[in-house]
Amino acid sequence: MAEVEAVQLKEEGNRHFQLQDYKAATKSYSQALKLTKDKALLATLYRNRAACGLKTESYVQAASDASRAIDINSSDIKALYRRCQALEHLGKLDQAFKDVQRCATLEPRNQNFQETLRRLNTNIQEKLRVQFSTDLRVQKMFEILLDENSEADKREKAANNLIVLGREEAGAEKIFQNNGVALLLQLLDTKKPELVLAAVRTLSGMCSGHRARATVILHAVRIDRICSLMAVENEEMSLAVCNLLQAIIDSLSGEDKREHRGKEEALVLDTKKDLKQITSHLLDMLVSKKVSGQGRDQALNLLNKNVPRKDLAIHDNSRTIYVVDNGLRKILKVVGQVPDLPSCLPLTDNTRMLASILINKLYDDLRCDPERDHFRKICEEYITGKFDPQDMDKNLNAIQTVSGILQGPFDLGNQLLGLKGVMEMMVALCGSERETDQLVAVEALIHASTKLSRATFIITNGVSLLKQIYKTTKNEKIKIRTLVGLCKLGSAGGTDYGLRQFAEGSTEKLAKQCRKWLCNTSIDTRTRRWAVEGLAYLTLDADVKDDFVQDIPALQAMFELAKASTSDKTILYSVATTLVNCTNSYDVKEVIPELVQLAKFSKQHVPEEHPKDKKDFIDMRVKRLLKAGVISALACMVKADSAILTDQTKELLARQKIFKERALPDIENYMFENHDQLRQAATECMCNMVLHKEVQERFLADGNDRLKLVVLLCGEDDDKVQNAAAGALAMLTAAHKKLCFKMTQVTTQWLEILQRLCLHDQLSVQHRGLVIAYNLLAADAELAKKLVESELLEILTVVGKQEPDEKKAEVVQTARECLIKCMDYGFIKPVS
Repeated sequence: MAEVEAVQLKEEGNRHFQLQDYKAATKSYSQALKLTKDKALLATLYRNRAACGLKTESYVQAASDASRAIDINSSDIKALYRRCQALEHLGKLDQAFKDVQRCATLEPRNQNFQETLRRLNTNIQEKLRVQFSTDLRVQKMFEILLDENSEADKREKAANNLIVLGREEAGAEKIFQNNGVALLLQLLDTKKPELVLAAVRTLSGMCSGHRARATVILHAVRIDRICSLMAVENEEMSLAVCNLLQAIIDSLSGEDKREHRGKEEALVLDTKKDLKQITSHLLDMLVSKKVSGQGRDQALNLLNKNVPRKDLAIHDNSRTIYVVDNGLRKILKVVGQVPDLPSCLPLTDNTRMLASILINKLYDDLRCDPERDHFRKICEEYITGKFDPQDMDKNLNAIQTVSGILQGPFDLGNQLLGLKGVMEMMVALCGSERETDQLVAVEALIHASTKLSRATFIITNGVSLLKQIYKTTKNEKIKIRTLVGLCKLGSAGGTDYGLRQFAEGSTEKLAKQCRKWLCNTSIDTRTRRWAVEGLAYLTLDADVKDDFVQDIPALQAMFELAKASTSDKTILYSVATTLVNCTNSYDVKEVIPELVQLAKFSKQHVPEEHPKDKKDFIDMRVKRLLKAGVISALACMVKADSAILTDQTKELLARQKIFKERALPDIENYMFENHDQLRQAATECMCNMVLHKEVQERFLADGNDRLKLVVLLCGEDDDKVQNAAAGALAMLTAAHKKLCFKMTQVTTQWLEILQRLCLHDQLSVQHRGLVIAYNLLAADAELAKKLVESELLEILTVVGKQEPDEKKAEVVQTARECLIKCMDYGFIKPVS
């Protein structure tokens, strides 16, 4: 009765439609839809209601009804054309084009379809031309970014597009010509981190390789504002502004290596004043308390990169002379900072080291003795000016400054150690009761003992103090540093057996303590790093390295520390140095017998080889290292320290990058593309992406057709598209049981498509189809029963009975696993 009534309602709806009463017709068709389950009638009703939607301009409803009719019959030409019309009115021209293209394929002689094809093609080309017009793109991006009501996703996409456009010469020029600098300044004024970051990165791209633009941008934004942005605590922001300044400096100084032509080549700009102003502001940043540690580091990085000459053959070192005269005292102030003092500037762990490197580069860039003497005098005046019997903090700053210079130009530092009162102050600080004083003094002694002559002086004057501090202090930081100081002094003779600085057995005791610290996992990583550094010094002694390689727990503790600290280059360097020493992998000077005899005759010291540094001992140490697992540690260290990543790491990073950049919607759109290669590439990309957890969650979400699209692509005629889609479906159904059920609901063609996959001529596609079948069987007994009752069981039986050769082994094995799963459920029984 219900079916009969449904037919009557359909006829009633048709009569209303002919009378142009589309509202009444829609009502009749809707009532009929509730009464029937006949697929043919359902398709007709949806198709007719879509026609009503077109007449009443309810285009969303029309497109939806037409899609439902197409789901029942994919070749329903009327439904396809009506959806095309609805989509065209909704502005979805590319989707409308695909529908009418399908219609034209089914009825090539239909002039209406051909005319619609031509019209849509013309409209799409015009839309693309307007959409991709650079001027309009720039204008649209700024509108979105400056509109506070814009959606977050749109703003982020506009910001990224603006950055990319700024990196292209044509795009950068378009932004510049369309009042872009003023608009970018408005973005900076918003003070919203994501917008400021986008503006900075866009400006950076615009400055690259264009001197005139860089000059205008520098003056428009102002160097003081650029430096204040770099001074913030945000590391990402500070780095981005540093890159902007570097781009400006490269363009102004001609370091960008680009060939300028036309107007840009004809411009003659005197950039020296601007470059000097940038340098001056960077030097001011070094001593400002308003600058974050990150900002100070970036200022030092810029000075390190841009002030000293890159080629000493160039005569002009005026930039270095300017910095020495106007900024050396500021750099020395950074080097002399003591983190534990209240007056300390904001620093990072790298700040003082970067300042030491800058001092070293500046000193090396000086051309003559008068310039070096001037440099030394500034340092001497700064250090001696800090000595104050009434203010211990100033004395600390002075010794810390000497310590920092010793990590830079050591010869200069060595001269400063000879200043009256410096060594005495270091020894006095060692005896202080204040832990901060001891810490600074111990580190200074460590750096001062690099030269053998200086180490001998310290052994004479300071070792007893170091030992006393080591025994009495309860501060772990001081204790471990004191130990490293003793280790360094103990190894001052290097590999020379005849120049042992300590009594027999002392270095072995120090090494034993280092190994003990190393094995103590309750100590923090930073402190254990000092234990490895101590061993890096002490393993120059053959007795120490021989003992160390026999201590398997200590070796493995060091390897695990290296694996867990791949981002800390100081730990990796200390571990690598220790391994080099243990295996005698360092360079050894060739011993010339005649020179040895000559040295003996003139009563000069001749280096002696330790008995345990002979080949047999070295081979034994290498074998013990191999047994302890040195290979895996070295592999981790190489990967961490190399730009060459493993393929798996690259793939993981690529997936994360694609997801982070919100490129998934674009990939999904290309999967609808009529262009065969684009559709194939997008499907293959999605096949790789479904391993990503967030991508799987998108497929699990309700209210989307993502899974349906993948299932339908498995039914395509293109083998490559099928292969990729089947791979994606296999991984999705393996990851989530919910997707196994969802697959059976998204389209009525799912079973037919699955059977086609399992019978495919191409083995890789067939294998993936069988994996999908297994996943469905394993997901649920009721679902498995539905599959067994279909023709799929016969397919599995035929494939599973084949003799597995080398090529078909995976296919046959998977089919057999499917049959075993059916047996487990009791749906089939084995035949003897």
